[in-house]
Amino acid sequence: MAALPRHLDSHISLAHGNGGRLMRELIVQLFAKHLHNDLLDTDCDAAWLPLTLNANALVVTTDGFTVDPLEFPGGNIGSLAVHGTVNDLAVGGAQPLYLTLNAFIEEGFEIAVLDRLVQSMAQACQDSGVKIVAGDTKVLRRGQGGGVYFATTGIGVRDPGLRLGLGLVKTGDVLLLSGTAGDHGTAVLLAREQFGLSGSLASDAASVLPITKALLAKPGLRFMRDPTRGGIATVAHEIAKATQMAVRLYEAKIPVNGQVRAVAEMLGYDPFYMACEGRVLAVIDADYAEQAIAGLHALGYLDAAIIGCMEIGHAHAFLETELGGERLLQELEADPLPRIC
Repeated sequence: MAALPRHLDSHISLAHGNGGRLMRELIVQLFAKHLHNDLLDTDCDAAWLPLTLNANALVVTTDGFTVDPLEFPGGNIGSLAVHGTVNDLAVGGAQPLYLTLNAFIEEGFEIAVLDRLVQSMAQACQDSGVKIVAGDTKVLRRGQGGGVYFATTGIGVRDPGLRLGLGLVKTGDVLLLSGTAGDHGTAVLLAREQFGLSGSLASDAASVLPITKALLAKPGLRFMRDPTRGGIATVAHEIAKATQMAVRLYEAKIPVNGQVRAVAEMLGYDPFYMACEGRVLAVIDADYAEQAIAGLHALGYLDAAIIGCMEIGHAHAFLETELGGERLLQELEADPLPRIC
């Protein structure tokens, strides 16, 4: 185990959030140590960003992150906070540049764990080419939090001439999924070792920037979304409602990991409603879909597949089953499994 920063206690106390010496040491010796960059100034309450927009438009997103357990195969809440924010910008057609970070830490939380989470966050920033430029720290009383929560704001730039959105979707367009469905939700569930289940499945949590850049370089792209809470079925409903068309998904063509399928069958869950954290669901002109799939396969996304199409009909999502029948995909009303984010 890596040594803790000098002068830091082993666990978070309420004094780490009082604005005094202990809070300052936590920020400087842990957060700033790992997240250091040329724009992060812990002596200021606001960051100066050298944005040169030229013809670009500014894009902003915000998000909050809770997960149990905080560390799971394939990632942790630190890397998840970065990837989730980067991905929201990326599927909007933007190039992510900067993040801000709010940390809500529970009294008694082990600082060694916090150190690991922030290291993971720093690595995710480096991998995605973004910088955390400002932040804030709050300490919650013992029993009032889940260990640590993170809230982020992301800033990026996008070509204002880029035509991307649900208003562009047409009948006959197809739906493309960049990888297997439900990996993140299942991996977190298995990490809890509930129901007597355990497994080696890793979360798909990752930056989708390579995927979105590849898709943006192809003609015919209409829309992109990362299917997080509620999975691909929930995104299909959003598309149907916004376009007033029917979304047909092909059960036989949706890639699902064997462990995800096994867990879903044992517990009565539907993998199409389970969260992904490193996938893109895109709508693209059918004439260019195979070209887009080939491009993703060449990048190593071998499970990328065409999983559905847009049809004239009532604004709902339905599944064409492997047996040739059809069933409506009900809109999500309650959590399909214990809350994971």
